[in-house]
Amino acid sequence: MTTLGYLRWREPDDAWQEPNPTRAAWGVAYPDGTTFGIDLRPARADSRDRKYDRFEPGPHHVAFQAADRATVDRVHRAMVALGAEVLDAPMDYGGQVGYGDSYYAVFFADPDNVKLEVVSVAPADAQGVERDQ
Repeated sequence: MTTLGYLRWREPDDAWQEPNPTRAAWGVAYPDGTTFGIDLRPARADSRDRKYDRFEPGPHHVAFQAADRATVDRVHRAMVALGAEVLDAPMDYGGQVGYGDSYYAVFFADPDNVKLEVVSVAPADAQGVERDQ
């Protein structure tokens, strides 16, 4: 997460403290003062052995914006070194249906089978994407 500019948040509460925290959060602050954070908690005991199915109702995957292609490649190398499951190695998806001209991404599965994406999109492409209102 730090490669993407995120910092680990810590709160003065037992749930956030080492050696066995039950919550973990990372966040990023942008120059305009806005922030974005991710808060993770372990699954309930009765569902810990169930893997996430991204084709069931709920989020399909989580994408993190990288500053450039080199950052995507650094994240890929770091995840491989950790033994992460790489779903799709870094690739230029530019020109393919559903992607801008300069869409460079890598995809992983986390230990619970949640699909994670790290992507670099040129600013011009990101601004030209049509979005539902």
